[in-house]
Amino acid sequence: MTTPFEIFMVCTPGFEQALHAEALENGFSDARVTAGGITITGTWEDVWRANLVMRGATRILARVGSFMAFHLAQLDKRARKYPWGDVLRQDIPVRVEVSTSKKSKIYHAGAATQRIETALKDSHGMTIAADAPVALKVRIDDNRVTISVDTSGESLHKRGHKEAVGKAPMRETLAALMLRECGYRGTEPVVDPMCGSGTFLIEAAEMAMGLNPGRTRDFAFQQLATYNDAAWQDMRRVGETHAPIQHFHGSDRDAGAIRMATANAERAGVADHITFENLSAADIKRPEGPPGLIICNPPYGGRIGNQNMLYGVYAGLGDALKREFTGWRVGMVTSEAGLAKASGLPFKPKGPAIPHGGIKVWLFQTGTL
Repeated sequence: MTTPFEIFMVCTPGFEQALHAEALENGFSDARVTAGGITITGTWEDVWRANLVMRGATRILARVGSFMAFHLAQLDKRARKYPWGDVLRQDIPVRVEVSTSKKSKIYHAGAATQRIETALKDSHGMTIAADAPVALKVRIDDNRVTISVDTSGESLHKRGHKEAVGKAPMRETLAALMLRECGYRGTEPVVDPMCGSGTFLIEAAEMAMGLNPGRTRDFAFQQLATYNDAAWQDMRRVGETHAPIQHFHGSDRDAGAIRMATANAERAGVADHITFENLSAADIKRPEGPPGLIICNPPYGGRIGNQNMLYGVYAGLGDALKREFTGWRVGMVTSEAGLAKASGLPFKPKGPAIPHGGIKVWLFQTGTL
């Protein structure tokens, strides 16, 4: 398939504009905002590059075709005639995921899934498996059957070099989008006084060094008929790696978290540019050098800690930041506006709610302290 097709970059709801800005910076000049992500038009090489370079995207879907179907028999017939072999390989198992809408005459997703799976097996020699490395995502809306391939496989927050995580980890994709929302562009120092497994700092250091987020992992598109290994290896080798002009600092009162964060930074290749310390948030000190961004994801009582006991923790953190970090700005993630208020920091009005680990959180930001 050399004809350009639609490519959809999925992101956390509420961050579409941030992902759009990132897509434009990465050269996807026709990127446009749609609900739940960004759409571009491109080729398979654009699919590969999107998986490699997009920090904020959750996964990349290739919309490879569509046809009309008004009843199951018609779906069966057209699915049998569809050129699946242009994209799928007979030796790689596939799984089919169908969603429908009330606007379609075909509304039973299970029956539609069965028809497509049968067509793939009987007419095209494909193997269906629940744990297949390739997923077909089929949407039936207003009687149009739209066929997409999940080209990422595992969610893109799994960078491939982070093994240790804390009790309530921040996903790398979400951390990257939050850094962007706070105005971080890779040219200033970043401090995380409650760093956990180090996600914010590792993402910030990678951005400063020009490291591609997908540089060390595999993707589902490598299992497709459209894959060219030589071209992919050439693309993956191209990177703007350079030493950052700034240093990054992380601290946590949990010594185990510091060990995890250090190991993760080493695997990511950024450990030389991050200093981790075992410190209470109330005891942090301003590092030498110019001001920058403080960003943290403190406990908020939903899964970690007793919420009533956390007000003092937030107050102590706020006092330390106001005392030590004049000229810096703050980004703080929490599920409770009351906890953010307890910090005493001059936060701007909160933005939209962000789904994170089954709860809603907000990114609270200050101007320059």
